[in-house]
Amino acid sequence: MPAPESILLQSWHHNARSWIEAIRTGAIESRQQVTDQAMLLAVMGRQPERVLDLGCGEGWLLRALADRGIEAVGVDGDATLVEAARTAGSSSVHVASYEELVEAKVNVGIDYDLICANFALLHQDIIPLLAAMNALLLPGGTLVIQTLHPWTAAAGDYQDGWRQETFAGFKGQWQPMPWYFRTLSSWLNALDMAGFRLVGLQEPQHPQSPVPQSLLLVAERPKK
Repeated sequence: MPAPESILLQSWHHNARSWIEAIRTGAIESRQQVTDQAMLLAVMGRQPERVLDLGCGEGWLLRALADRGIEAVGVDGDATLVEAARTAGSSSVHVASYEELVEAKVNVGIDYDLICANFALLHQDIIPLLAAMNALLLPGGTLVIQTLHPWTAAAGDYQDGWRQETFAGFKGQWQPMPWYFRTLSSWLNALDMAGFRLVGLQEPQHPQSPVPQSLLLVAERPKK
């Protein structure tokens, strides 16, 4: 049986066009109401000049940052998503798997002020990838991660492990996607093991919702 990571990437290849439509038509309510703005504000709050969007998808954040005068470079493992980002006006977008980034097989540039990952860290062993991103940042640079909130995503099972997203309620033909759930302590440990220092933690929440929509982590590469 294929490893969950392989199935994860295959599901993105299968779902890419449906995902593009969902993002561009505003079909995901939580993103429209809370999480897109939360990520954008978190990035802008650090006043970066140069940003790498890890797992950029169809490029909505690249476009939002470019509109605000920030040099934004994207990278994603799916060629369909990267082509969509380029067609929409983002010229500096690379196709690369996370394994290729870890092994530095694809040159996505260096000396970034900030690297962001918006619901893009879905596989199990993220520490090598985070360490590779650390190396691409300037000293004192920032990593911003937004992910499903562990408390709301746990569904009564609060321990690290593979889960499955079925995309129930989404229009179109979707292939189920495995993703790796991790607890808050697991997230913090991964950042520490990759050489980052946590400097901020947010729980973006709609004012009419009793639960947070996401977890947003802000970490820094030490200056020395």
